[in-house]
Amino acid sequence: MEMNPSSLKADRKIVERNRRNQMKALYTQLNSLVSNGSSKEVISLPDQLNAIHYIKKLQIKLEKMKVKKDEIMGMERLNTSANVRMEMDLKAPHLEIHERGSALEVVLITVLDNQLMFNGAIRLLHEEGAEVVNASFFALDDRVFHSIHSKVGDSAPANAAAKISMRLKRVFNQDNAS
Repeated sequence: MEMNPSSLKADRKIVERNRRNQMKALYTQLNSLVSNGSSKEVISLPDQLNAIHYIKKLQIKLEKMKVKKDEIMGMERLNTSANVRMEMDLKAPHLEIHERGSALEVVLITVLDNQLMFNGAIRLLHEEGAEVVNASFFALDDRVFHSIHSKVGDSAPANAAAKISMRLKRVFNQDNAS
């Protein structure tokens, strides 16, 4: 079966026309994705090809942003655990003891809902024979700052203030506090 050259030429034209129509439809679809469909102007073929490069750049940028997000989230997890540790340290009582001859000043910093430590410090001072001259406190946020001024009796041994200081530190687990 022989085909004449004019029918072959017509078939090629039809195939080529179909290919061009298909490409036009694909470019139109691509253009609608890139320009968000808001513009009705016709974009030239080279501009449409640039859109392909633009989309590839956006994909690369998206991947970089995902990596950066993962890094930041990893840092956030580290910071969160550090904040929890710091918060736990802030909730631990802080004790400072200043000895001035027979006078003893105790500064105790606790959380707002922990008054037992203050009461324990007063009781310990009484047990050791110290006279509480003044006790005061003030609250700031969720912390309470206690200040206890006491005087070791004249009949007490010379190292009574040091003994009281050591016992207070032991009670509050602050052997290395100043």
